[in-house]
Amino acid sequence: MDRRAHIIRFGNDGWHARFDEDFTTENVVRVADALGLLWGDAHPGATVFVGYDTRHNARALARETAGVLAGYGLDVRLSIGASPTPAVGWACSHDASAIGGVVLTASERSCEYGGILVRMGDGGPASHDLLDQVEQLVPNVPTEVRGSYVETDFVGSYLADLALLVDGCAIADARPRVVADPMHGSGTDRLAEVLKGLGCVVTQIHGERSEDFGGIHPEPADPWADDCEQAVVSTGAELGVLLDGDGDRAALVDETGRILSPHELAPLMLGCLVEGHGKMGRVVTTLSCSASIVRQAERLGCEHVSVPVGFTRIYREMLEGDVLLGVEEYGGLSIPMHLRERDGLFVCLLAVELIARTRKPLSVLVGEMRSKIGRMCYTRRDVRMDSAATQAFRMILPGLNPESVAGRIPIEVSHADGLRLQFDDDSWVLMRPSRTDSVVRVYAEAPTEEERDALLEATCAIVRGGV
Repeated sequence: MDRRAHIIRFGNDGWHARFDEDFTTENVVRVADALGLLWGDAHPGATVFVGYDTRHNARALARETAGVLAGYGLDVRLSIGASPTPAVGWACSHDASAIGGVVLTASERSCEYGGILVRMGDGGPASHDLLDQVEQLVPNVPTEVRGSYVETDFVGSYLADLALLVDGCAIADARPRVVADPMHGSGTDRLAEVLKGLGCVVTQIHGERSEDFGGIHPEPADPWADDCEQAVVSTGAELGVLLDGDGDRAALVDETGRILSPHELAPLMLGCLVEGHGKMGRVVTTLSCSASIVRQAERLGCEHVSVPVGFTRIYREMLEGDVLLGVEEYGGLSIPMHLRERDGLFVCLLAVELIARTRKPLSVLVGEMRSKIGRMCYTRRDVRMDSAATQAFRMILPGLNPESVAGRIPIEVSHADGLRLQFDDDSWVLMRPSRTDSVVRVYAEAPTEEERDALLEATCAIVRGGV
């Protein structure tokens, strides 16, 4: 094998590649070989959990991974069926002998992609240092050594634990009608199972086995959420819940068929934890998250911490303790009292509990929240440039400090992750070059669409060198 053609590089959310390019059995075995060498040498006999999603060849690749890891003397537990990523993290965190986990998944990516995620012994994401070591250890030639592993159902225990974290009596009394949309992913039947067990009347869509995800992307956002939105209205359901391909992210659809944005979901869940469960703690968000979350944290008396983009930054804050909620831009929510990782299934259960406990429609709950924290309008645009222009912008960015944007003077400037400018009414803009693509991501948020769009256009002009 010519390694120059198949260099393995892990990003913030794992290694991903196309099935018709680099995501081959040989390359999966090479990665498993490196993980086995690293874990087996440092922790001989330790437990490793292996899971997989529903996409092409995922189970077969998971079996190969399990065999390679077992060949290094590790105690490998392979899921007996497709397993949501948070279930693998939960299994690691509830087994004192676990050194980590591996999930064969490309999450919300389309069916053309495969991927590998690595989890640590506490269920959290692998550190950059560990993944750097893995990359260095990836061999040129895939090993032929295999060991014996055990197939087990750790997903069932995970689901049983989830059901204990919400008010089952309130849900059983209300018997809410829910549309569950796992988007043909690893949450198929799993989410519906736990909801039915709690007393919900469940209609599951996109639950058939479909390696191409029925032509949709398994991403809980429009336009891929259209079927769920329509199903909520047609069935008279009170709520729709969606999961991405591996179950670590969720989205909600209200009773009118409108999907909530991630910037509505996060503050709503924060209110559920504080006002519904009596929990308190810090709220950690990335710099690209909505000001609505900050406003909700302030209203509820929670300290807020902002970190650069990337879940590993949120995870580091969780290790410091006293974190109630971690929030990513795209709607990934982590509640460390349950797991130091994102868990879409838990978010779905909390949402069902919220409407059952309050006996209010989701649209009303969102409206009440907005009346308390105000309205903010959020958007993002990707400015695509050639690689040279993107690199040039990356080089000048640390010294860039515009006096005004769209006629507005910033009151705070941060170069912690790109360039973020804060204005006096919670409006802000962020310019952030991608680490992997020739693109600069531009974010803008303001109280009205007109103000937001003016900030966005002016910021894009700065990126393109228009000022």
